[in-house]
Amino acid sequence: MKTVTLDVRTPADSMAEFARAWKTGKAQKTARISFATPELLWRVLTEKRWELLKVLCGAGPVSIREAARRAERDVKAVHGDVTALLNAGVLSKTEDGQIVFPYEAVKVEFLLQAA
Repeated sequence: MKTVTLDVRTPADSMAEFARAWKTGKAQKTARISFATPELLWRVLTEKRWELLKVLCGAGPVSIREAARRAERDVKAVHGDVTALLNAGVLSKTEDGQIVFPYEAVKVEFLLQAA
């Protein structure tokens, strides 16, 4: 099963991990999409966008209209959510303009500590 991990870490930490992987020639074991703060993660991944990701998990490339049909939502509203997820790097577009979330599972990982 192809899984993506959504996590919270600073851009410096993300770049340091990338540099280590580049030096050693060892790719990361799982795909990661990182957010700088938990607040940013929750701002990007709203309830409706989570629902959209659920219907796109393992679906392969689909049109925005098809994504809206599967999510049982308005095409215009889904278009706005797709745009936000594309801008955040969560979704990608195929050459023919379809959207794709190329994962079958999502893991969310972050640590909440006392201030």
